[in-house]
Amino acid sequence: MHQNYYFLKQLAPKLDNVLSGKVFVEAFSQEKDELVIVFADAGQPEELINPFFIKATLTSRFSCLSFPEKFDRARKNSVNLFTDFGNAQVEEVTVFQNERAIQISFSDHKKLVFKLFGNRSNLVGFDNEGNVSQLFNNKLAADKGITIESLNRNIDQSFEAYLTNDLRHEALFPTFGKLVNGYLNGLLAGKESALERWNVIQQVLTQLDKSEFYVTRVDLAPVLSLIETGEIIQTYTDPIAALDAFYISYIRLSGIEREKADMIRALRKRIQQTENYLENTFEKLVALENAVKNDELANIIMANLDQIVERTEKAELYDFYRDQPITIKLKKDLSPQKNAEGYYRKSKNEKIELNRLNESLEARELEKEHLKQHLEEIEAIESLRELRAYIKTNQLDQAKAVVTVNELFKKVEFLGYKILIGRNAKNNDLLTKQYASKDDLWLHAKDVTGSHVVIKNQSGRTFPAPVIERAAELAAFYSKRKNDSLCPVIFTPKKFVRKPKGLPEGAVVVDKEAVLMVVAKGE
Repeated sequence: MHQNYYFLKQLAPKLDNVLSGKVFVEAFSQEKDELVIVFADAGQPEELINPFFIKATLTSRFSCLSFPEKFDRARKNSVNLFTDFGNAQVEEVTVFQNERAIQISFSDHKKLVFKLFGNRSNLVGFDNEGNVSQLFNNKLAADKGITIESLNRNIDQSFEAYLTNDLRHEALFPTFGKLVNGYLNGLLAGKESALERWNVIQQVLTQLDKSEFYVTRVDLAPVLSLIETGEIIQTYTDPIAALDAFYISYIRLSGIEREKADMIRALRKRIQQTENYLENTFEKLVALENAVKNDELANIIMANLDQIVERTEKAELYDFYRDQPITIKLKKDLSPQKNAEGYYRKSKNEKIELNRLNESLEARELEKEHLKQHLEEIEAIESLRELRAYIKTNQLDQAKAVVTVNELFKKVEFLGYKILIGRNAKNNDLLTKQYASKDDLWLHAKDVTGSHVVIKNQSGRTFPAPVIERAAELAAFYSKRKNDSLCPVIFTPKKFVRKPKGLPEGAVVVDKEAVLMVVAKGE
């Protein structure tokens, strides 16, 4: 929470007390992603009277302010920054409303803004007309378009707004962050009354405004918190002292502690993402299973053909499944029989979707168990070499949670062979370029747009003719030729399929091919 709005809201007044009236002496950097700003009382240029140092560590992995009592600048390998602010006198230090940013305003109307946005943190200089004059990290090009006005977020945080947002406090208090939200959700558990829940939120807000700062340990890593959580190391009432203590605790982490903490945090995040996916997918599955099925609607239409008026867009018919009337939407340009056929076709897709969701749930449940097992294993590791070896062996160093093949592509099992089908042009490229090996068999409907289809190779075995024919039927079905009486489908080992630079998504060049004529047939 060292970058949390509620902490910065208390840090800014403290900095204002210290810096108001001082002048900007210099800003310099002698380490990548780190700069030091020096302030002092006005006096002779060659001497520093009551200096105050702000060190900003602004890496993509860790960003934090700290306030060393002294700092000796190296004679070499350091560069001057923000020279336009030289000798400018500090007028005030303020925090932006509902934002993770602190502003140092000078008497000549220039401003320095610490934008503390996690891995996008930066120091931004504004000229006396409010335009961005300099960035510390020029790679964050979007910061050139920041305005002072845009950094203030006016949010209606009233009880009425809480009711309007269906008792979702996150919409009113986006500044809470994960730690506070986790703490608050625990307090709100079991409380149904809107007023009761609102009172709990107000109590937490009061707690966040207290001058109590905890340097604590969560998932092996030090954390600066405004709430009592984790293993508390020290309690402070001065935000500057608390931030310094947190910074020192963090940089003193050993290699094993830091990397272990990072991996544990990443695994917990992926487990939470997987649990959220499982919950949402299960709800979707229940909704699909409880809804009136498309084949049932088709059967109801066919049983009530004489009750349907021509060119009508809806008909109220007897639902013999539930013994009650039901209103069914119809396409007025189609006969009742053709409308029924349409619902039968939708029914096939509906079953495919249900199967896909069930497969996805099964795969994600398995993934969650694997992640929990990895978490247990990593928590017990004591050696940095062992930790790195485990992470590499199990491919846990990927930034994003692993997405299963079942989720990326349509999948059909036939005679023990796995057939994968691309979902769209971009997905086709992913299948062919990244998920197909050189010995897999690649298929595509000839001379029309359609899905890439891949039969996964089984070592030491040739592809059986029935499997190739089935995959060709699927390639024809997922193409523009799906309604043709016969569709030519090309097939070739994946090693003969190329993707030259400049081709649009889904387009490839096939160097060698054979052709099979099939009738399009879906799953």
